[in-house]
Amino acid sequence: MSVDTEPFLHLSRPLAPTPLSYQNSVAPLSINIQPQAILSILDHATRRDIRPAPTSSSRVIGALVGMRSEDGSEVSVGSSFAIPHTENEDQVEVDVEYQKNMLSLHLRAHPREVLLGWYTTSHELNSFSALIQNFFASPETGTFPHPAIHLTVSADPGTDIQTRTYISAPVAVNAERASESCLFIPVPHRLAYNDSERSALDTIASAKESEARTAPVITDVASLTKTLEYTLNLIDRTSEYVAAVVDEEEEPNNALGQLLMSALSLAPKVDATTIEADFNNHIQDVLMVSYLANSIRTQIDLSQRLATATLATDDGTKADGKDGDKDGKPERGERGGRGGKRGGRGGGRGGGQREPREPREPREPREPREPREPTE
Repeated sequence: MSVDTEPFLHLSRPLAPTPLSYQNSVAPLSINIQPQAILSILDHATRRDIRPAPTSSSRVIGALVGMRSEDGSEVSVGSSFAIPHTENEDQVEVDVEYQKNMLSLHLRAHPREVLLGWYTTSHELNSFSALIQNFFASPETGTFPHPAIHLTVSADPGTDIQTRTYISAPVAVNAERASESCLFIPVPHRLAYNDSERSALDTIASAKESEARTAPVITDVASLTKTLEYTLNLIDRTSEYVAAVVDEEEEPNNALGQLLMSALSLAPKVDATTIEADFNNHIQDVLMVSYLANSIRTQIDLSQRLATATLATDDGTKADGKDGDKDGKPERGERGGRGGKRGGRGGGRGGGQREPREPREPREPREPREPREPTE
C-alpha cells in the first residue's frame, strides 16, 4: 500500500554556513528592535549620497549591534552604525576596515554588546544580499557561531515604515557558489519601547500633520490631557465593538474577548468616590511639593541678594575710610618731601669742600707752678 505525499524541504535555523555540513539549532529566535536603532537607520537613509548613475543602487547598509541572551534565543538590537559601500549591476564593495574600526570603537564604549548582523534600506533580496549576509555570518568577521540577522527597513518618503527580519540558510550545490548563495528565512520581531519612548515617538509622529513637519514639545499638563483623550477614545471604540457583538452585528473574536477579560480583571475594584478622593489627595500632595519648591527657590534667591548687598556695603565703608585718612592726615609723600629737603640742607652744609687752614706755631712750654702752702 502506497501513500502519495507531496515533496517538501524541511529547514531549521542554521548557525553559520560551512563547506562540509550544516550546523543546526532548533531554538526559536525572537528579535527586539529598539527605536533608536530605527531612527539611526532612517537618518542614514536621508543623508545618503545619491549617485547620478542609473546602474548604481540607492540603498545603504550598516551593522547592527546589541545584546544577545546566553542561549541565543533572544536578541535585542540596541543601535547601529553605517558602513560605506558601492554597488552596481556587476559587483558590490564594502569597506571592511571601516567596519572593523567602528565595531572596535563601539565595543569599547559598550563592552556588553556584540555584533548581531546588518541592515539595509531595501526589501529586495538578491545575490549581493547573500554575499553580505555570508560576510556577517562568517567565523572571521561575523557573528559565528550565532546566525547573522538581516534587517530591512523601507525608507521611501511618503510611505509607512515597514521592517522585516531574516536569518539565512546556506543553499549551494558546490563550495564555490556557497559564498554568494543563501536562503533568507523570515523570523518574528517586534519594536520594543517603554512609556517614555512611546511619548517621544508620538511627538515625532505628530509632526506629519503640520506643513512645516515640526512638532513643539508640549507641557506636562497638555500631555496628560492628550493621554486622557486618547484613553477615552479607546474606551469608546471598545464599547462600540462590544455592543456590536452583543447585538450580533459583528462576528465575535475569542482572542480579543480574552484580552478584554484580562484587561478588566486588572482594574481595581473600587467605587468612584474612593478614586476621586485618592485623586484629590494626590493633587494636594503635588501642590504642596510645588509650594515648598517655590519657597526654597525664593529663599535661596533672597539670601544671594542679601550677601551681595553686604559685600557692596563693606566695600563702600572701606572706601570712605581711605578718603578720610587722606583729608585729615598729611600724606607720606609730603613728609618724605620735607625730609628730603632737610637732608638737602644738611648735605649743603657738610658736603661742600673746605678751604685748607694755615699751620699754627707750636706754643712754648709753660713753667710749672709752685705748690701752694696749705692754709690753716
